[in-house]
Amino acid sequence: MRAKAKQKREFLRIVKVALKEDIGRGDITSEPIFGNGERVLGIIFAKEDGILCGVELARLVFKEIDETIDFQNKLSDGEKLAPGMTIATIIGPALSCLKGERTALNFLQHLSGIATLTKKFVELTKGSIKILDTRKTLPGLRFIEKYAVRVGGGYNHRLGLYDAVLIKDNHIEIAGSISNAVKKLRKRKKRVFIEVEVKTFDELREAINLKVNRIMIDNMNQERIAQAVKLIRESGQKIEIEVSGGIGLKDIPELAQLGIDYVSVGSLTHSAPALDIALKMKSLGRGAN
Repeated sequence: MRAKAKQKREFLRIVKVALKEDIGRGDITSEPIFGNGERVLGIIFAKEDGILCGVELARLVFKEIDETIDFQNKLSDGEKLAPGMTIATIIGPALSCLKGERTALNFLQHLSGIATLTKKFVELTKGSIKILDTRKTLPGLRFIEKYAVRVGGGYNHRLGLYDAVLIKDNHIEIAGSISNAVKKLRKRKKRVFIEVEVKTFDELREAINLKVNRIMIDNMNQERIAQAVKLIRESGQKIEIEVSGGIGLKDIPELAQLGIDYVSVGSLTHSAPALDIALKMKSLGRGAN
């Protein structure tokens, strides 16, 4: 229940910010043309294959603008899209529907793009590893972008700096070593789950000896990753293994054979192409139902 309540709050917060950004003082094109009398039927539909995401955000956009808009979703988040499929319909005042058009489509296109790309990665794993996102998100949109990753079948790595420990290269450089960073953490937080990013085999061995909980192997080629996995597994420790660093769809089938647990992919959120989704409206006349 808490998660659902938080999701609802975050969705509404983001929608309000987006609408304020787009509408500002008002729609100076539509207001003189339509006033409040003209009513329309709008159909939101897919123009390409993909995975749908963002329906609730689209609904909130129109409801926040005008409670009288009748928003009816025909599909739900996570469903497969094909060209021509109707996602939702809206009926309401032309002025209100036009105010929400671009914002609703922005959410649907962006989030469906993320869910679609995530699904492609997930399908290539054949269930052997989990696909994770990163913190490489658009400022202010992290919550919904990570939601879209989950809709696509992926998993969230961490929401921010506050909910998981990850010792990265700059931490190591400033602290002087992985050992220094880990020891200071454990002194302050006795039972904290610690993940360490390693770029060399010396760092890898150091992390193994420290018995950290998860090791992120960063920017190594397939051969070196296989060697690193072997070293970790031969240690006999229950260390989770994550791989990161410029990983694309073409890399997943081979990575899935190496016995790793996770692959983190920044492109899920920072480079997913928007899915082509459109909204077409037609007049229902003045005061029509």
